[in-house]
Amino acid sequence: MKFQYSLKYLLVSIVIFLIEVLIATKLKDIFFIRAYLGDVIVVMLLYTLVKSFLRINNEKLIFGILIFSCFVEFAQYFNIAEKLGFRPGSLMYIIIGNSFSWIDILCYAAGCLLIFIWVKLNSRPQQAISD
Repeated sequence: MKFQYSLKYLLVSIVIFLIEVLIATKLKDIFFIRAYLGDVIVVMLLYTLVKSFLRINNEKLIFGILIFSCFVEFAQYFNIAEKLGFRPGSLMYIIIGNSFSWIDILCYAAGCLLIFIWVKLNSRPQQAISD
């Protein structure tokens, strides 16, 4: 892992973040989008945000994001936002979440799988150096 600034990934992160805000504010009444698509996209946001500042192995990053997402989801089972003192409706309460769902974990896994496929499809094969 090495620090490396990437404007491309940062701009993609900003766009994904704005999509997440749009889902949370304007599309919240469309159940499928709010309940599922937002969870698929949030792991993509984490991926692009990390890639904005670090050069890191893609597979390890994707796996780490999946583990982190599952950890946050399981923390919701134990009402961690309330135990940390965040009030319902506060920004941190919304970010951490307040209800555990196996379907959310499935959505995180689907998002990570989509990232993995995208990375594999866009990775360039190493060219042999000829003497």
